[in-house]
Amino acid sequence: MNNTVAPCQTDMELRLQKAFTPTFLKIENESEKHRGHVNGPQGVGVAETHFAIKMTSERFKGLPRLDRYRLVFGVLADLMPDPIHALRLELMDTGESS
Repeated sequence: MNNTVAPCQTDMELRLQKAFTPTFLKIENESEKHRGHVNGPQGVGVAETHFAIKMTSERFKGLPRLDRYRLVFGVLADLMPDPIHALRLELMDTGESS
């Protein structure tokens, strides 16, 4: 696994911090797991196409999962589908645990 934090990941983190003031935020670049897939990363180097986001925020309190997803996708909309091809989300309010 490559631990390099690339520009797109940094941009996502800044946007999510500003929009949600999370008590926990972890963004994992999973692009290497998709090398060779259709629309997956090609070539060598740090790809930024597939990410997993785990986040806890008070903003999610009382919201169903789909509404939480919509909020996050709204913040990151201009990054999809390029450069971000896929997001895996685990979104919790501060009263929930994983």
